[in-house]
Amino acid sequence: MLIVPEHPMLSVRRQCELLGVSRGGFYYEPVAVNPEDLALMRLLDEQYTRMPFYGVRKMTAWLDTVGHHVNVKRVRRLLRQMGLEAVYPKPHLSFNGTEHRRYPYLLRGLKIVRPNQVWSADITYVRLDGGFVYLVAILDWFSRYVLAWEVSNTLDADFCVSALDAALRRGTPDIFNSDQGVQFTSSGFVDRLEKEEIRISMDGRGRCFDNIFVERLWRSVKYEEVYLHDYGTVADAHRGLGNYFPFYNGERLHEALEYKTPSAVHWQGSAAGGLPC
Repeated sequence: MLIVPEHPMLSVRRQCELLGVSRGGFYYEPVAVNPEDLALMRLLDEQYTRMPFYGVRKMTAWLDTVGHHVNVKRVRRLLRQMGLEAVYPKPHLSFNGTEHRRYPYLLRGLKIVRPNQVWSADITYVRLDGGFVYLVAILDWFSRYVLAWEVSNTLDADFCVSALDAALRRGTPDIFNSDQGVQFTSSGFVDRLEKEEIRISMDGRGRCFDNIFVERLWRSVKYEEVYLHDYGTVADAHRGLGNYFPFYNGERLHEALEYKTPSAVHWQGSAAGGLPC
């Protein structure tokens, strides 16, 4: 998913249409952040990637051990701004502050045996020089194949719907599982799934491991791409991620896939066995 602003034959608009990327998303500017807050956010992002089970108080204590003496309220505010929440069972894990239609959890006891049986989506924080953006990805559970991704400088639903549209051009799952965040419970997102007659599954309260495969994807993205290349602009992020995801899908061997690539497993469509772990 690489957009070339100076392409001799295709405008940015046409490239975005072909790739299923929102043109507004390509032109997003990073969110301006206080430099001190930005430095703390970079540290929190790295520590969260290492220790996703750390809550606000442990993050605050850890910052203190590395020489940053900040209070709990500030750490909580920054983590919320980054869209990060500790991965461990607790009441109201995915509370989104709004009422929405409730969907049942459909994955209990379900054996995942083929591609396009279950997809899921998640959002993570990606740092830039002087700011940050959010990254959403849609992943096939059986093959670990990244079907689509998109970036945004806000946590609204539009960029998630854009990623969903791009993923649906590659196939249709039986079940789409997500948390109960406002992006995935929005009418635009839910209506798109219902239009395709896709069964919607939403994580129950405290079901912290339902998106474990996406969490593993985020660790790979951060350690193998984001942390190695400090993106200066949103265009740099698009370029870097646009190079990484084809590598992740088509070249990176996964031990959990018996040292095959997600692309090979996804498109071969093998139905033998159960869910790789």
